[in-house]
Amino acid sequence: MTLLVILGLLALLVLWVISVQRKLVSQDELCSNSMSQIGVQQQSRWDAISALVDLTRSYNEHEYKTLRDVIAMRKDINGKSSASEADAQEQALTGAIRQIQVVAENYPELKANESYIKTMDSVNLYENQVRTSRMVYNDSVTKYNRIVRQFPDSVVAGMFHFETKEYLKEVAEKADMPKINI
Repeated sequence: MTLLVILGLLALLVLWVISVQRKLVSQDELCSNSMSQIGVQQQSRWDAISALVDLTRSYNEHEYKTLRDVIAMRKDINGKSSASEADAQEQALTGAIRQIQVVAENYPELKANESYIKTMDSVNLYENQVRTSRMVYNDSVTKYNRIVRQFPDSVVAGMFHFETKEYLKEVAEKADMPKINI
């Protein structure tokens, strides 16, 4: 009888460990998916910015070359990327947009160009989508980190080497960034 109770408790313990491990894997995958979505949105923004850079070429060759160098440094963000890598790409994107705004301010005919207007609208749309994706990622990380850190799930997390993930940081320049008005 005692043996049956012990075996029953061991079976419950094994089922609990399996359940927690599955929950950790599920949350880890949600975090990876969220980071991948950020990468997709950033890639779309880079593509739109590339189109804007091509439009600046006929207005200012030096700015065109500078912006082309910035675009050449971009890195793909995927599900395995870290929050700091995504943040670095966000800062590069913000810098490129600011440079394009400066060129547009100096060349009103560029600012009035229909292709420029449509492309800037796309940049704004993608920027909002990135912002939303960043919030989803941070929410996913919060849920994941709770599981990893709270007892008793933290015991299983430690056994399987699950570690907390870092959050995406708010880009300080974004708060001060002027709106793109066309």
